[in-house]
Amino acid sequence: MASVARFRNVVLDCPDPHVLAAFYAAVAGGTPRPEDDDWVVLQVPDGPRIAFQRAEGHTPPEWPRADRNGQQLHLDFDAGPTWADLDAAHERVLALGARPLDLQDRETKDFQVYADPAGHPFCLCRIERS
Repeated sequence: MASVARFRNVVLDCPDPHVLAAFYAAVAGGTPRPEDDDWVVLQVPDGPRIAFQRAEGHTPPEWPRADRNGQQLHLDFDAGPTWADLDAAHERVLALGARPLDLQDRETKDFQVYADPAGHPFCLCRIERS
């Protein structure tokens, strides 16, 4: 079946698109490209475009609440195949301003959940290579 349209961006509302674009550029790579004060685009190398849009009065999602405002969406990042890779990525995102949301059950889950500086949830995932 032919598609209706071609995927373009994931867009995150936030109070300051320049700050959030710089955060995700440090996490995933790429260079933020401001189009104006209210819209910044980040082309992730070998990945998608993430756009950041100023939203006055932005209310961040609440993770893991499903009853009100929920997580809405989240981004997953491949931190590498080992726990050491995940630990190193953990330290780096904390230094960039991320906040831990769920670091529990490490023995049963291959991911950890954080909030970016604007409060959006994202995961660092341990992805085993085959």
